[in-house]
Amino acid sequence: MRNLTPATITQAFAAYAEKAPSARARDLLVGLAGHLHSFVRESKVTQAEWQAAIDALTKATKFTDDKRNEYILFSDLLGVSSLVDMVNAAGSGTPSSVLGPFHIEGAPELANGGDLWKGQVGEPLVVSGQIKDAKGAPAAGTVLALWQNSGNGLYAQQDPQQAPTNYHARLKVAADGSFAFSTVRPVSYTVPDDGPAGDMLRALGRHAWRPAHLHMIIHAPGRAPVITEFFPDDDKYLDRDAVFGVRAPLVLPFKKTGDRTALPANLAARASLPLPVWTARLDLTLPA
Repeated sequence: MRNLTPATITQAFAAYAEKAPSARARDLLVGLAGHLHSFVRESKVTQAEWQAAIDALTKATKFTDDKRNEYILFSDLLGVSSLVDMVNAAGSGTPSSVLGPFHIEGAPELANGGDLWKGQVGEPLVVSGQIKDAKGAPAAGTVLALWQNSGNGLYAQQDPQQAPTNYHARLKVAADGSFAFSTVRPVSYTVPDDGPAGDMLRALGRHAWRPAHLHMIIHAPGRAPVITEFFPDDDKYLDRDAVFGVRAPLVLPFKKTGDRTALPANLAARASLPLPVWTARLDLTLPA
């Protein structure tokens, strides 16, 4: 197409794609290009500024490997990962949230009532709850995929001193939908900020902190998995989560108890946990 102008280039891009074999791919890419073109026009992006953006993406390649993906980090920190989650959320049941980079497929099985803490650094936490369907019936057969950081703030993948699957597990709930396990109370931590995504944070005057949280994927028979996470209500970063993952219903009270008899009866470490111990109640509901 000849005689292009800033006002007609977006239309030209769409015309070039009129024979795309996938209508959905065409719609997505034409829409993306249109928003980028509008951004350039409205912000009057200079060649130097656009080159800086290209340089940041090129630099991201050097920070990406099988343990870290700088492009996912950009997506998280820009709020795109969280926005994709929200626009695809079920709209009922326990809310979903972002997956994060540290989930492990095929994590070890943990018996209902089992112990993940094992006396490691940090304060022990007892988690218990029940999962039901939208009609209030126990969601028997559900498997909970669990993972979190350790008491030193690091996930197993970040810390060579931890076992490769430390604080990662799969737990099958009881027939009545109940579950319990002991673990460490998660702590706030910073996402990696030594690469170009961190440069973006500093350019915006933002911090890299995430509030403490417990990750979970709810695998209920015959249903799509629900990816979510839970946050203690006393964390100071709840309203400034670097990756925008906090949802109000996922913020829960973490309480201390000195009464051992108040702990779940099937808890393997019930007799040995130091008191007082942190507790959290997670009652889950499947989407309708």
